[in-house]
Amino acid sequence: MAQEEQTERDAQRTRAPDDVRPAGQVSIMQMVAIGAVASLAGIALGLLIDWFPVQGSTQAEGIDTLYDVLIIASVPVFVLVMVVVLFSVWKFRQRPGEELADGPPIHGNTRLEIVWTTIPAILLVGLCTYAYIVLRDIEEVPAAAQRELRVEVTGQQFTWTFRYPGEGGVRSNELYLPVDRPVKFDVRSRDVIHDFWVPAFRMKIDAVPGITTSYRVTPRVTGDHDVVCAELCGVGHAYMRQRANVVTEQQFTAWVREQRGRAGGGGGAAGGTAGAGGTDSGAADAKGLFAGGNGEAIACGSCHTLADAKTTGQTGPELDAVLKGQSADEIRASIVEPNARQTQGFGPGIMPGNYGDTLSGEELDGLVEYLVKVAAE
Repeated sequence: MAQEEQTERDAQRTRAPDDVRPAGQVSIMQMVAIGAVASLAGIALGLLIDWFPVQGSTQAEGIDTLYDVLIIASVPVFVLVMVVVLFSVWKFRQRPGEELADGPPIHGNTRLEIVWTTIPAILLVGLCTYAYIVLRDIEEVPAAAQRELRVEVTGQQFTWTFRYPGEGGVRSNELYLPVDRPVKFDVRSRDVIHDFWVPAFRMKIDAVPGITTSYRVTPRVTGDHDVVCAELCGVGHAYMRQRANVVTEQQFTAWVREQRGRAGGGGGAAGGTAGAGGTDSGAADAKGLFAGGNGEAIACGSCHTLADAKTTGQTGPELDAVLKGQSADEIRASIVEPNARQTQGFGPGIMPGNYGDTLSGEELDGLVEYLVKVAAE
C-alpha cells in the first residue's frame, strides 16, 4: 500500500500541470502578433538608417535598392525565428516540480515541413534572380563605348597607383575621374590580395596577384571620395586609403595635360599631388621615382609627405621632419630594412621590406642621393 502511494505522489510531481501551459491556438496568435509588430519596426528602422555615403555613381542607386529589398525580405525571417525561440523559452520553460517530466509524444507535421522548406526556397530564388538582374544592369557595357575611360589600378602594400593608358599613359597616386563619363577599372596586385573599393560608387572587386579583374562605374557626383582596401592585406591595411577626385570633363582634361607636362610629355608623370624631376647624378629620375613616376616598383609619395616632391601621403612618417640629420647610410637602411628602426607612432610592417629587391642598384642609389639632398636643404 505504501509503495502505491509513493508511486502516485511521484506521478503527480512529474506531471505537467495543464493549467499553466498555453493553448496551442492562443500561442500561435500571440507569436503572430508579436512577430508582425517586430517585423514592421525592424523594416522601418532598417530603411530609415542611412547606411551608405552619397550615391556617387549611376550604379549606386540600383545597389542601394537591392540592399533595401534584402532588408525587407530578411528582417521578417530573422524576427520569425527569434520570436518562436524566445516565446518558447518564455512560455514553455521548465517549472518547479517538472524536473523529471517528459513532454507529450508528438509526430512530425509533413504539411508544415513542406511549407517551411518551400517558402524559403521561393524567397531565395526570387532574391537571387533580382540580384542577378541588378548585376547585369550595372555591368552592361555603355553605348558610348568610345568615351569609356580606362584606368589601370595597381594595389601594393599599402597603397594604390593609377595609370591612364588612353591618356598618354599618365600615372597617379590619386584617382582622378571625369563626372558622367563611364570608367572601366582594370585591377591588379603586385603582392597579396587587396580589394579596390570606392564606397560612394558601391562597387568593389578583389585585386589578385597574377590576374586582372575589372568592373565599370559612371561617376555622377563631383568632389572627393574615399578609396580604401576592403581586404585585410597586412599590418598597414587600415592606412591603405587614398582619394578619388571626381571633376568636370574640362578639369580632367586640364589635369591630364598638367601631368603630361610634368613628365615632359612622356606620360610617366607622378600622381595628382606629385611632381617630376631628376637628381644631379643622372642615375635615375629619383624625384619622379619617389613620387610614383615609374608606376611599377615604388611610389613613396603615396605613403609619405615630402614638400620637395609635392606629395601628401599620410600612411608613413612625414619625411620633411624625420629626414633631418640623417646620413646616406641611415636613409638607405630605412628603405631596405624599414622594420629595423621605427619612427614613433608607426609600428613595424607598415612599410614593405622588399624594396631592396624591387629597386635596381641605380634606382636605390639615386633615391638615397635625392633624399640626402632634400634632408640637407
